[in-house]
Amino acid sequence: MTTTPGFRATHVVPGDGMPAWEAPDPARPTVPLDPLLPVQLVERHGDWARIGCANGWSAWVDGRYLVAVPQDPPVTGGPPTEATDPRPLLARAAEALTGYRAAVEELAVGGLDGESFRSRTHGLRIGVVVDGESMWLYDPAEGRWLYGDGRRLSTYVTDRADPGRTGPDRADPGRTGPDRAPTRVVAPDGDR
Repeated sequence: MTTTPGFRATHVVPGDGMPAWEAPDPARPTVPLDPLLPVQLVERHGDWARIGCANGWSAWVDGRYLVAVPQDPPVTGGPPTEATDPRPLLARAAEALTGYRAAVEELAVGGLDGESFRSRTHGLRIGVVVDGESMWLYDPAEGRWLYGDGRRLSTYVTDRADPGRTGPDRADPGRTGPDRAPTRVVAPDGDR
């Protein structure tokens, strides 16, 4: 994939993906966006947001559902504690990846059919990004991404801003009604 020069993600698509449109008009749908796809917010018109992708493609989406990404990772420091130690979450991610790989291997050799593969992997979410000393880990139990420097983790962004609150229909960003609470970026000291 070729990345557009100057592309810097400002948001990601929510964890369950989202519909997209050619123009800010519900009658002109286009290809839906994949979950957690990094995008750059280009412009807004009310609830509509035009986004750009790393490959240069752009579309209109319901901007209320985009998950903001902080421009710099949180600062970590101090002694590690059990809650911020990256090793348990890394171990769970490795176990989940091993399970997924085993299911892929079984599917490839005919030991699983498509439905059995879907059933075995249903609900599995793994997220690990390592870039030098920087690391981002997804914690599916808590619905959040954590940033770490190898010694300590701190919450980077969470997708559970207000789990009890429902929002407007995603199919029509122009629809009026109560707004969904935005995903919240959490300060390095844990304040929300």
